[in-house]
Amino acid sequence: MRHLFCLVLLAVGLTGPVRADESAVKAVISAQIEAFLANDVERAWAFASPTIQHRFGSPDAFGSMVREGYPMVWRPSEVTFLDSEVIAGKLWQNVLVRDAGGAPYVVEYQMIEGEEGWKINAVRVRKIPAGTV
Repeated sequence: MRHLFCLVLLAVGLTGPVRADESAVKAVISAQIEAFLANDVERAWAFASPTIQHRFGSPDAFGSMVREGYPMVWRPSEVTFLDSEVIAGKLWQNVLVRDAGGAPYVVEYQMIEGEEGWKINAVRVRKIPAGTV
């Protein structure tokens, strides 16, 4: 029983600091979306993690990937922050976005914290069936 109590305390302690920075996480995601809307790929690139930057190699390649693969993130017509959750020790911030045609998606941002603050490390997109939002 004591081990279970210690594990619960450890889990709460590990997720506490992550959750305390939700406003900083939301600010990073918002700033990247604003950069995309302004066609400022260099600025949007700055919010990507070193892993993402290494994978794409340049702001232009990164911008092309987002423009072609994630048009709902490149040009959202609406952005609403939802809940965040810690999965396997990683912080995921859920964001409801609507694309230019109004179709809703939940964009799940995996965030990592480094020396320069929070960065976007991965994105997953789920389309929401019409009429459910």
